[in-house]
Amino acid sequence: MIGLLKQLDATNVIKIALKVLENSSEGVMITDAHGRILAVNPAFEIVTGYSAEEAIGNNPSILQSGIHDKEFYHLMWKQIKETGSWKGEIWNKRKNEEVYPEWLTISKIVDELGNVINFVGVFSDISDQKHSEKQLRYLAHFDSLTGVANRYSLNKRLEGLIQTAEKYNQQLALLFLDLDRFKQINDTLGHNYGDMILKQVSARLKTLLKNKDMIARLGGDEFVIILPNLKHPKEAVRVAEKIIDALSTSFLIEKNEVYVTSSIGISLYPLDGKDMSALLRNADKAMYEAKASGKNQYELYQEEMHQNESRRMLLEMKLRKAIDHNELYLVYQPIVDTKSNEIVSVEALARWKHKELGEISPSEFIQIAEETGLIIPISEWIIQKACEDLIYFQLNGFPKIRMAINVSAVHFNQVGFVKSMNDLFQKMNVSTHQIELELTESMIMPNAVETVNKLVKLKQLGIKLSIDDFGTGYSSLSYLNRFPLDTLKIDQSFIKGVSAYKDDSSIVEAIIMMAQRLHLKVVAEGVESKKQYDLLKKESCDLIQGYYITKPLPANKLLEFLQCWDGEQLN
Repeated sequence: MIGLLKQLDATNVIKIALKVLENSSEGVMITDAHGRILAVNPAFEIVTGYSAEEAIGNNPSILQSGIHDKEFYHLMWKQIKETGSWKGEIWNKRKNEEVYPEWLTISKIVDELGNVINFVGVFSDISDQKHSEKQLRYLAHFDSLTGVANRYSLNKRLEGLIQTAEKYNQQLALLFLDLDRFKQINDTLGHNYGDMILKQVSARLKTLLKNKDMIARLGGDEFVIILPNLKHPKEAVRVAEKIIDALSTSFLIEKNEVYVTSSIGISLYPLDGKDMSALLRNADKAMYEAKASGKNQYELYQEEMHQNESRRMLLEMKLRKAIDHNELYLVYQPIVDTKSNEIVSVEALARWKHKELGEISPSEFIQIAEETGLIIPISEWIIQKACEDLIYFQLNGFPKIRMAINVSAVHFNQVGFVKSMNDLFQKMNVSTHQIELELTESMIMPNAVETVNKLVKLKQLGIKLSIDDFGTGYSSLSYLNRFPLDTLKIDQSFIKGVSAYKDDSSIVEAIIMMAQRLHLKVVAEGVESKKQYDLLKKESCDLIQGYYITKPLPANKLLEFLQCWDGEQLN
């Protein structure tokens, strides 16, 4: 470039230099030896807001922001005088008083004798770059969706808190929080709704914590809360109770009322682990124990959870082969009409007997099946087997008997659930009018609007619909009358105390009365005594089931029971 300029005459050099300055995206300012501005280019005017007329004749100090002290400028000019130039980041001020960062290079110009005749400042506005750097720093440490700390920040902070706790002999707690049935919400309402819920959950959690506490999102619907410098583990329990209580109130998402509960696992330093990975791992195990115990609760880590985890992994492995090995089977519990004393339907109940482990409780293996996705093939097997046995009962003298089948939330929320049900019943050549699907409150309430549409389609197929375990969930009565239901099943926990506790008796009476007003049949499950039966019949409960009639029976034994039944056993 220098060689090229030497070949040009002075006039051309000046023209080229002026054209370069005019089109440069960097601001340029030229001063005399005393610091008076002689010339600026268009980029200077754009960045600073000062026109050339306003700047020329003034000192560059009109741009000073006041952020830098005298020492800063002293060292800057000292370097310019000694080396001929200075480069660095500086904060200046535009004409409108806005402070902004720029990257500035100042060079001195000398004549043949070495005397300073000019200074040239070349600068670029780096506000966007600074903003990007800030965003990158934020994204490196915080969750972009909820604004709480991310996994990286959690690891760094927890590491430091553990060191502090060790140094000063302090306790700290780690709470591992997972939202219950969040996948169901995502699948039914969509991920946008899920994201809105996560934001609201984060906001509620923040209000419960002190400044010293930390909340982080690990991903999905998993959060970790750190409570440092605890005086007693009870403090962690109180926080967990507050969280469960705070999340029990519904969330309003675009005029939809959505319910979300949480399961929380708690590990304590140094009792349950002395490093980060141990505390996280053990709190995670405690959280899964809380889920297995019914969700919407907390659990403190205990050593025996190691054994539970090993058993869970073993059961998951065995369950994957249970259908192929014919280890699953169904038993049936009769449901009796209290007016006629006739058995009008039977409920299909899944059982699992492993050749080595023996009988596995449904509450244990159904939970594992839902968490692993195995519930889909298991549910399809249950429905198909129940249909086969329904045909078996019909061909052997009971053509009017109905079959009640429990539906898993995971299965119900599959996109093609209604179609798959219709296809299966047609394949089995079973009348849908003799099928009753049992759903739980917690399954249908999180997205009531979508559920109504799905239930209407099932109803149009002729299938009867029932809410199981009624009274234990979070029913919205404003929606209940919009669901195309046939039956309410009162949870057995209320039936158990109906003859002993006035409160339980009042609840059962209220449910029966409400159901009658909504033109629904009522089933009382878990009836174990004549006293309970007599009270329920007196309150006009339509149907009963339980050990007072018989324990659940395999198909062949149930057929024998049906053939011998005359209804007199109840009187």
